[in-house]
Amino acid sequence: MNGSETYTMAYWGVLIALVILLVQWVIASGQKAKQPGAVPGKIDDSLSHSSFVFRAHRTLMNSLENYPLMLGTVFLAFFIGASAFWTGLFIWIFAIARLIHMVLYYAIATEKNPSPRSYFFMIGLAANVALLVLCGMTLI
Repeated sequence: MNGSETYTMAYWGVLIALVILLVQWVIASGQKAKQPGAVPGKIDDSLSHSSFVFRAHRTLMNSLENYPLMLGTVFLAFFIGASAFWTGLFIWIFAIARLIHMVLYYAIATEKNPSPRSYFFMIGLAANVALLVLCGMTLI
């Protein structure tokens, strides 16, 4: 990283991504808790995409599956001094893709695969892979 680059854009992207995750957690927990006979830690097996409780839960679970790799890659990029511009760009692409994925998952009750949200899942994954490749190139 040259002296004129800073990670400010990247830090803001991480903050937004974490806020999105927090919002998903609050929505999923709140919706589930409102259900009659709700049992902590258990979602009704009979629920499917027609249920907002199911979609909110799956949105959170999908993020919990995706965020660890992204955050690990982000921290690696920071530690090794990867390009601040590209690091920030890939983080923002990930965050925006996760936001759109969340909104589409909440809004569209479909069993269809791929669904519209699938494309934004893939965009987020591509941003994560691109950041991982940037880290590898930086280490070389």
